[in-house]
Amino acid sequence: MSRSTFVRTIRPQALLLLTLLALGAGCSPGDEEIPPPAAERFTDDLAGILDRGYLRVLVEGDDDRHLPRHDDPSVRSRELARAFADRHSIEVRFVARDTFSTLLPALTNGIGDLVAANLTITVDRQARFAFSAALDHAVEEIVSRRGGVAPANPAETGGSIGVPAGTSFEATAWRLASIHQRLSVTVWEGRVSAEDALDSVAQGRVDYTIQDSNRLEVLLAYREDLQAGPELGPKRPLAWAARASNPQLIEAVDDFLHEERLLGNDEESYVADLPELKERRRIRMITRNNAANYFLWRGRVMGFEYELARKFAEETGLRLQVVAAPSHDDLLPMLRAGEGDFVAAFLTRTPQREEDGVRFSRPYHFASEIIVGRADEEPMEDVSALAGRRIAVRRSSSYWTHLSELRANGGPDFELVEVPATMETEDIIGAVGDGIYDLTLADSHLLELEMTARDDLCGLLVIGEPISHGWAVHPDNEELAAEFDAFFARHYRGLFYNVTYQKYFERPVHLGSGWESSDNQNRLSPYDDLVRELALGHDYDWRLIVAQIYQESRFDPTARSWAGAVGLMQLLPRTARELGYSDLEDPRTSIEAGLRYLDWVWLRFEDSLNDAEHMWFTLAAYNAGHGHVRDARRLAGKLGLDPDRWSGNVELAMLRLSQSKYAREARHGYVRGHEPVEYVRAIRERYQAYVDLIGER
Repeated sequence: MSRSTFVRTIRPQALLLLTLLALGAGCSPGDEEIPPPAAERFTDDLAGILDRGYLRVLVEGDDDRHLPRHDDPSVRSRELARAFADRHSIEVRFVARDTFSTLLPALTNGIGDLVAANLTITVDRQARFAFSAALDHAVEEIVSRRGGVAPANPAETGGSIGVPAGTSFEATAWRLASIHQRLSVTVWEGRVSAEDALDSVAQGRVDYTIQDSNRLEVLLAYREDLQAGPELGPKRPLAWAARASNPQLIEAVDDFLHEERLLGNDEESYVADLPELKERRRIRMITRNNAANYFLWRGRVMGFEYELARKFAEETGLRLQVVAAPSHDDLLPMLRAGEGDFVAAFLTRTPQREEDGVRFSRPYHFASEIIVGRADEEPMEDVSALAGRRIAVRRSSSYWTHLSELRANGGPDFELVEVPATMETEDIIGAVGDGIYDLTLADSHLLELEMTARDDLCGLLVIGEPISHGWAVHPDNEELAAEFDAFFARHYRGLFYNVTYQKYFERPVHLGSGWESSDNQNRLSPYDDLVRELALGHDYDWRLIVAQIYQESRFDPTARSWAGAVGLMQLLPRTARELGYSDLEDPRTSIEAGLRYLDWVWLRFEDSLNDAEHMWFTLAAYNAGHGHVRDARRLAGKLGLDPDRWSGNVELAMLRLSQSKYAREARHGYVRGHEPVEYVRAIRERYQAYVDLIGER
């Protein structure tokens, strides 16, 4: 980067911030993970917990706050912990610890009441803690690079093996090393997640690591750079732990888990109507991971369909579980197979789908189907303008059906271009804007969603009458369908519905700030002096922070985003609370909180990055979340790009994470990749302009 050098010093208070926020990382939807005050150390049994009114559940921290996957053991443990607390009419507070090895010591020290994690029951641990009935069984497996030579059996393992300190994997690694002298053991101290361990293998820093089979099954579902095997010994039980002095708590947990098994809540596939779902106390939504339905943004699970489904679950007294379908073609087959209870994915109600054995709720949304082209095209007067054009859609979609009918019934002669079933409609719209496809047909709300962030698209022609969308249920589930109908009758076009819809599909665009530096004699903003003062304490170039504030809020201290971020630096109130701030409309508070959060994001990346690249990665993560940047860096490496350079490398991979073929192999799923790319580009350009305008740092 020209004419500037970023200098960062890791101050003691920044390291303290890293520790505090690590305690609050890894939230599941609707949870707030709270580091307890230093004085809050309780060792009471169930009676004391009930009297206190809340249960403290220790979990392993995950600074990425990954997209919840329904078969992930950590997600399942959180669901069960919430359900156990609900059963006893108390609050659940998840207390995340920095590393797996600190969970049991924290339990001993009274920082939590229960450890809900993938804990292997060992002889040593049984002597010191009380364990619940087994939630699962798993075998430890060796993990190596795909394409490498995996050992045929544990005794043939040579090379280097890396494991986190204080885990059962460490004991296994030393046991292997004792029987095979060609195997060296690297023990990782400090913050080492399962992803960190797998990355070390994939990048060749070690030859192997060890992981439990149940968790490995989830991790390898979206990673193609690793392979599992061989197994290391027999399957071992995995359970929760409490202090040995708390027998009432463990007895209550065991009773609860026994009931869950009797209710069949460990079954993967079943068809159940509303009464049985209420007995099971959960409902499973099948959807797609995209910008309209279900996605991760700055550690929060969001999406229009997700928010509607969560509202329904709350009102019905059920726990919502999300099952992400691999493609649109899989949605209805998964429903019929009992892998979920309903489909919420803006499905068009068609006679063919109903004939195929799908029951739809009453409509909750209406949209027009619109021919989408590039912004430089003139609107079409009628369908005759489609003659000779190429229209790209999925064959399995209602768009294909409607366009085929139009052409067969005397319409113009256009070409239908089949795109992969895994492509989202938003992907196809974006490909039209990028010039990859000529035209597409899309629902009006999806075009509106894309046009909130792009200016190279245009709706050219409405095709036919408005179509309706409904939630799909199994044909036998009449009571569930009736409950959906009642839910939409209460909420359709009501306050909750309208506010939620506007948040996703009618986002306001930024207006001018009313402040131009050219009119203000070498001042960049109304807050130059304040930013200078505060940025100095964090070793940031104050001009860069002013450029970021402009991009975030246009210098409006009362600005509020579509997702609820507030103030000059556009922090979410929840994030601000974790940092110890509340009044985000106060300029000083917002800038202080924003800089502290920027510090925290900076510390998520390795020190080996040069300062400029470190800054661009930090800004991208501030905008989209560290997890999505991490996914983009991993994808960049797979694509032969440099994972340590943003421009022309990681930014290109970030753009691809908007495409479902790449997003489904990313831990954090779909991201609107052009948003962080544009965010970093705009800040860089404005920063350079500021440097040129006023010169001195």
